[in-house]
Amino acid sequence: MKIIVTGGAGFIGSHVVDAYIKAGHRVAIIDNLSTGFKKNLNPKAKLYNADIRRLKTVEKIFRHEKPNIVNHHAAIASVVESLKNPIPTLETNVIGTTNLMIAFGNHGIGKDKKFIFASTGGALYGNPKKIPADEKTAVAPLSPYGLSKLLGEEIVKFYSRYFGLNYLIFRYPNIYGPRQNPKGEAGIVAIFSGLMKNKKRPTIFGDGSKARDYTYVGDIVKANIIALNRGKNETLNLGWSKPVNDQKIFGTLAAGLNFKQKPIYAPYRKGEVYKITLDANRAKKSLGWRPKVILEEGIQKTLSTIH
Repeated sequence: MKIIVTGGAGFIGSHVVDAYIKAGHRVAIIDNLSTGFKKNLNPKAKLYNADIRRLKTVEKIFRHEKPNIVNHHAAIASVVESLKNPIPTLETNVIGTTNLMIAFGNHGIGKDKKFIFASTGGALYGNPKKIPADEKTAVAPLSPYGLSKLLGEEIVKFYSRYFGLNYLIFRYPNIYGPRQNPKGEAGIVAIFSGLMKNKKRPTIFGDGSKARDYTYVGDIVKANIIALNRGKNETLNLGWSKPVNDQKIFGTLAAGLNFKQKPIYAPYRKGEVYKITLDANRAKKSLGWRPKVILEEGIQKTLSTIH
């Protein structure tokens, strides 16, 4: 297949690109390298250093590549930054997604062409009364970032109907693993381990009880591989359905890195979800997918790649 992966120089997108190329597919990457890194790029993939907010540029790329599949991971994914200044997040995540759907509708080829969209679970559901949240849980974003992903989902569904495309929306849990940026705002496994490596105390926002559904990037990549041939016009949660709190992450990393100091505790940040886990039973039924890498194993794999 001919696949375009947006955000293919980023954390998750680069792993997806590697897996697609390993499976024998031809891959082109669209990434403006604002949060991605050249070192993450697969040399067998073609890079378009381009901004998805520019429709003419995106259309030109699609006209040339004529993809069968689009895997859309490019996004601004910062909750805190989206609260400070929502416009860049909305422009990239909403207008950018619209541009990709229009370009794919006009220039994609194949009767089974499909748009795979990386959405979010935690930022979309907010603080639901019942967890794990399933796909029927009411959406209640707490940040412009969460709102932008909800709008992105609706754009994907609208243009899929309009153009007669297939789509698959993944609502992601908190994903961690090699290549996650330790200097980013999201991803405390990377942030904490980066600080601990340099003998610096990480900051926990809250009392350590804030919890997420942590899933290793390799398991998420497997879902994106399966999605090439299974799953049609549906929205699927991915995750373990198990809460892991900040204190547990800190303790597991500290043990792995022999870090003896205590964390710094700071007030909760506005817009952050307190506790969320995702019910992934629908993904199990539809794709035959379930996560396999437990937290301790995943963190060990991650720490082994940090120098």
